[in-house]
Amino acid sequence: MFEFGRDLRKLFAQARESEDLGWIELIGVDLLGAEARRESIDAGRVSCARPFETESRAAALWREHARRSGDADSLDRADRCAESLLRAAVGEDQVALAAMDKALALMLRFDLCGDPACLDRALAALEAGGRVRRSRISGEIASVHARLRARKARLSGDGAALMDALALMDAAQHATGPRDIDLRLDRAALALEAGVVQRDPRLLDQAGRDLGALVETASPDYRPLTRARALALCGAGLSALAAVAGHAEAQAQGRVMFEAAADQFTPDHSPLDWAAIQVLRAGDEALPLMLLTQAEILTQGHGLIVGALVRERRLAREAALAEAVRDLAGLDLLEGRIRDRLAEATPLDWTADQIGLGELALARARLGGPAPRNLALILNEAVLTARELGVPALADRAGTLLWKSGL
Repeated sequence: MFEFGRDLRKLFAQARESEDLGWIELIGVDLLGAEARRESIDAGRVSCARPFETESRAAALWREHARRSGDADSLDRADRCAESLLRAAVGEDQVALAAMDKALALMLRFDLCGDPACLDRALAALEAGGRVRRSRISGEIASVHARLRARKARLSGDGAALMDALALMDAAQHATGPRDIDLRLDRAALALEAGVVQRDPRLLDQAGRDLGALVETASPDYRPLTRARALALCGAGLSALAAVAGHAEAQAQGRVMFEAAADQFTPDHSPLDWAAIQVLRAGDEALPLMLLTQAEILTQGHGLIVGALVRERRLAREAALAEAVRDLAGLDLLEGRIRDRLAEATPLDWTADQIGLGELALARARLGGPAPRNLALILNEAVLTARELGVPALADRAGTLLWKSGL
């Protein structure tokens, strides 16, 4: 047993020194935070043999910790690591790599908390990093640039911009090969979205093949989070197609994909990944309300996009349940709770609460209560706020509710 433990620790130490950070998918979010802290401390030691590389590694670990936990302090630490790299960079390669770390930290901040200005700052950081001759570094920079452009294209809602972003991603993927998992996931997600919006079977087929390859190569024993993210995207694509075509079998297959994604890891291993899957599953009326409540607890208080989406879905489910049993008092109680916290809500949570108030008002009217007052104003304000924050999913929820209200 002792030899086994020693060998295991030796393998873990070797993994720590590897450039491939895929091994961090196997450790829980708490241990990941400890690893990031250890790298940051090592980078600051006078005896550190490779301070720039160690600091860059620390930045990557802090980003992954923030991505999985939503911890604002981890986001800030990733920013500080990037700033430290920018100050310490020597030569065009290090300057470019430091700029890339800065751009990645800003892109993650947008992904977690919104604010399209983060994308503009990230693109500016990449531009300031200049050009490099080494193909590996230039390929990594091209990947980050393409992923940033894809996010801006999605916010624009312009079909031509989506196709331009896909072309950039294809070029970057040609340069980086299969090793860039984040690029492959982002590319598949964008192709899926563009295919659904434009009713383009070619894009949908390509997205399906890409996601299938990711699921096949991402072993649950070594890449559980990559596998779960790919499965969740497959489920989202099937659900979107089922909604467009009214295909019950595709809807059922989508639910199976979501369940498979949720089974790849536990909530404490990657809280935000688990919460995001519950948001995707929220359209299934059989999903227990308890799971949405658990996801909200995991994400609340951080000003996160996924937290606001969970909050909105949980409110919609509670409103539907109260309406189903004609519980007017329950609807009033829910409304009172929302209004009590509006003054202290973050902009994202405020938007989710406005949509929730709209759901409650319409449910009350359907039960014979008074017609909603100022509902169009409330929902239009929610749409505008969500768009300003760069969260089209919330804007779509508010817009759909406004359309259903007939106002």
